[in-house]
Amino acid sequence: MNARLLILCPGQGGQHAGMFGLAAGDADGAALLGGLRARTARANPPYGDLAAEVLFANRTAQPLIVTATLAMWEALRKHAPPPALVAGYSIGELAAWGVAGALAPEECVALAHARASLMDRCLAQHPGQSLLAVSGLAPQRAAALAAPHGFHLAIVTGEDSCIIGGPASGGDSAATQLAAAGARITPLPVEIASHTPLMAGAVEPFAQALRASGLRAPDTPVLSGISAARLDSREQAVEHLSRQLSETIVWDECMDACAEASITVALELGPGAALSRMLQARHPAIACRSVADFRSLDGIRAWLRRHCG
Repeated sequence: MNARLLILCPGQGGQHAGMFGLAAGDADGAALLGGLRARTARANPPYGDLAAEVLFANRTAQPLIVTATLAMWEALRKHAPPPALVAGYSIGELAAWGVAGALAPEECVALAHARASLMDRCLAQHPGQSLLAVSGLAPQRAAALAAPHGFHLAIVTGEDSCIIGGPASGGDSAATQLAAAGARITPLPVEIASHTPLMAGAVEPFAQALRASGLRAPDTPVLSGISAARLDSREQAVEHLSRQLSETIVWDECMDACAEASITVALELGPGAALSRMLQARHPAIACRSVADFRSLDGIRAWLRRHCG
């Protein structure tokens, strides 16, 4: 059976100061980073000057993550077979459309800036937001217990794990009630309640930004985070990328859709390795790694050759 490659594009949470290092060691990756730096110098900090407040502030984290993801793909794509599918988690879904050839890198990063700005505007209207990772309870049960405290189901990651988002002022009381029901709760280093109704005000403005962009049909199908459907048109990209700002991401269904598409190999472009680890745990027959697992580009390329031929 021929290898079928899935490319995974991460969301926020795994970013770190050295996340551009591997891609910068490749001529193509370095050229892309240099070009993006020149075009976005006013909006992006230097890639070598990434303090924690820059890495995790929403307005800079989103474009930096997209930049790192696209640069890594640029460094690797000549050494990989054409992907059968691309999937992205939260902001990673925007990067996924760039990896799939539907957006030029500079426009993809510009849209990441626009997305972050629109979400920050929603935060200003509803100050003090938070995301909590919940495990040990069915997602719908967790959502029902947290709802009286203003929380909504943001991302479903498994049968007994999810992320909820809502007002920071209700976080302690929601966590107490969830813990009493047997759940484990971990606050996430994200200041925006993404994928909840608190972001509804950003949906149509972001759809307008997408329509005004050079977005086109992708070369490779992209999974929708809110439906796990395979998307292959500009119109679908506009609808799903905008709607996911305020709707629940069904990442568990996305992982199952990858298995149903007969994916045999999955590579997460980083930063971080959360997506590859979740997929490996849920579908162990798929060979999964993240670029974060390797010390060199040669190591990643050798792994791709071994599993993809």
